[in-house]
Amino acid sequence: MKQKLVSIMTDNLMLLISVAVVLVLIISSAIKIVPEYQRGVIFRLGRLLGAKGPGIFLIIPIMDKMHRVDLRTAVLDVPVQEVITKDNVPVRVNAVVYFRVMDPKKAIVQIVNFRTGTSQISQTTLRSIIGQSSLDELLSNRETINKDLQKIIDEATDPWGIKVSAVEIKDVEIPKSMQRALAAQAEAERERRAKIINAQGEYQAAEKLAKAAEIMSKHPITLQLRTLQTIQQVATENASTIVLPFPIEMLHLIDKLAKDDK
Repeated sequence: MKQKLVSIMTDNLMLLISVAVVLVLIISSAIKIVPEYQRGVIFRLGRLLGAKGPGIFLIIPIMDKMHRVDLRTAVLDVPVQEVITKDNVPVRVNAVVYFRVMDPKKAIVQIVNFRTGTSQISQTTLRSIIGQSSLDELLSNRETINKDLQKIIDEATDPWGIKVSAVEIKDVEIPKSMQRALAAQAEAERERRAKIINAQGEYQAAEKLAKAAEIMSKHPITLQLRTLQTIQQVATENASTIVLPFPIEMLHLIDKLAKDDK
């Protein structure tokens, strides 16, 4: 009898332990803790209840199901896209997209995987925008193209509760032959600018010389002073030969005197 009583107490104890374990598991599964940068989207028997968090809250085990959604800004690397530009130049372009979830409920209900969807939209939009742009626009107006990409992708992902904050084209790779053509074009442009600068210098020098000649024509003595100054600059201490200019006016004077003597 005593042995039977001990067996019953043991069975009851094991039952109590099992019930306690089940209760602990149920309570632990009912308690949810969501950090500040996440939200928990709750479904009860398949129906959307809403988004909860941050902090601690309770759900009904088995009946409720929770999906965690990260609200931090995500960085999406768009794979390299091979595109032909508007002026028929093949290029390889890749970009990076910055986005975040603004509405967790839409991000779960409206699309199966919002990250994959955003990636696909980014790839197709990148190909479309690059195909409508010329190579010069792609190289020089990259900021404008980035804004166009951000606007189009943001409008496409808005029904999913996604906000695209920025899109940046990281790299543009062009064929080797086109690189050589661009280098030749840049060299020709530099030569053109050098010729223009040289011509402008000649024009300015000619203007100054014309003004100097005009002043010297009014004051002939300045020509003689300028000549003496030039001789002073050329002469050195060890010079054995000194060249003195003979004014042309002296020739006219000698000729006049000769005619008077006659």
